[in-house]
Amino acid sequence: MAYEVQMPKWGLTMKTGKIARWLVAEGGAVAVGQPLLEVETDKITNVVESPAGGVLLQIVSPQGEVVPVMQVIGIIGESGEAVAAPAAAPADAAPGAQPAAQSGKPQARTPGGEVRAMPAARKVAKELGVDLATVSGTGRDGAITEKDVRAAHEAASKAPAKAAEAPCACSGEEQDEIVPMDGLRKMIADNMQASLQNAAQLTVFVEADVTEMAALRASMLARHKKDAEYRLSYNDIISFAVCRSLKRHPIMNTTLQEDGIHMHKHVNLGVAVSLETGLIVPNVKNADTFSLEELKGKVRDAASRARKGGLSMDEISGGTFTISNVSMLGVDGFTPILNPPETGILGVGRVVEKPGVFDGQVCVRKMMTLSLTFNHMVTDGGPAMNFLRTLADMLEEPMRMLG
Repeated sequence: MAYEVQMPKWGLTMKTGKIARWLVAEGGAVAVGQPLLEVETDKITNVVESPAGGVLLQIVSPQGEVVPVMQVIGIIGESGEAVAAPAAAPADAAPGAQPAAQSGKPQARTPGGEVRAMPAARKVAKELGVDLATVSGTGRDGAITEKDVRAAHEAASKAPAKAAEAPCACSGEEQDEIVPMDGLRKMIADNMQASLQNAAQLTVFVEADVTEMAALRASMLARHKKDAEYRLSYNDIISFAVCRSLKRHPIMNTTLQEDGIHMHKHVNLGVAVSLETGLIVPNVKNADTFSLEELKGKVRDAASRARKGGLSMDEISGGTFTISNVSMLGVDGFTPILNPPETGILGVGRVVEKPGVFDGQVCVRKMMTLSLTFNHMVTDGGPAMNFLRTLADMLEEPMRMLG
């Protein structure tokens, strides 16, 4: 019996999903739990696992198509099993609409003469006033997809303009490559613009002498030298110190929402992760309740799954404070932008050896620039600076983290 694969619904606010790519070709064998396709939302790109085993009989929604949640996007069944075409009422073309350009490819029709088209394609055709009889389908058996309708509409709209153009004398200059502003890049752009528009952002800096923090890391690595898989980074120690500092300065562990300032009892620590397509911030819930070793493991796990596309909606929402570490890029300091609706975000620069004064002597010290951007609508400079100073003190004297 055929099994209908539906567009999943991740979170209450998700309305549609975009088929990023199918990981199994039509007609290919698939097992239960096997990665089937990637779906892109306005928040994440995630892998959808196959809900059934058998053969992917039909890809109803091809790559690039935007599909409402819970709509059928593919069909899995037994090899050779017949697949019924999705039933849908034909769409009427709007009066005065320009016909879409044909590619000359014959259209697949049902025995009754009706043009074979996906439900989403019919809906878009009605909205755009496209006559489905003039559209060439690229779906299974020539079925028309939403992408086909949009392409035909775009071609028809450009045709009059091209006809009116005078012959051009081409200079031979290479044309610019245009990268669409969509997907994760569009989400990041919208969030950053909203962040700057909806918060009074101010950034303060401190240069911390982290020689003792570096010594602590070296000591712990030496203690576990027999364990080839043991890892400990400066960011692990900083994450632990941030949680301790936030407990002492709770105003920085807040979010500004419509009904007021939410004071959170626990730290949901976000860690910015750079991907090829942009930036994503998974967060570790109740991070302040973990030991250094426990927190290190959870942060690394979230970052790893962010790079592989295995995060849930819960893991990228509900954060209360974010860390953005650029030390691996060789940068000393920067001005981070708030991750709304959070009140603060910490920027972490690289560790640099510099001459400094210690116990009255000039010697080489390990220095790190920390930058804190905070929402001045939620708190004033004093409390925010006190938090940053407390954090710097902990990194300069790690024993303070135990107090």
